[in-house]
Amino acid sequence: MILKKDKLQLGLVLGLLGPIIGLLVIYLIKFSSSSFGVFLEEFFSNNKLITSIGSLALLANVILFTIYINTHRDKTARGIFLVTLLFGIGILILKLFN
Repeated sequence: MILKKDKLQLGLVLGLLGPIIGLLVIYLIKFSSSSFGVFLEEFFSNNKLITSIGSLALLANVILFTIYINTHRDKTARGIFLVTLLFGIGILILKLFN
């Protein structure tokens, strides 16, 4: 199975998918009464939402990272960690320039 491999590229892909899936889950749980476009517009324009929803979306990567570290697939975990750092920096920059 592909998820059992230990490759940096797999970690990068999983690291990109984690926050996207996390964002979709947050939308479905808390904001499903509005359209996804309105949700994204509010997310990018509200500093409080950038911090809270951005952090919760990155929580998906924390879970993935923990799983891959505990199963000794360090290359994949390294890719997940790298993308998590980039997302975190992106959230910080978005918050500063908003």
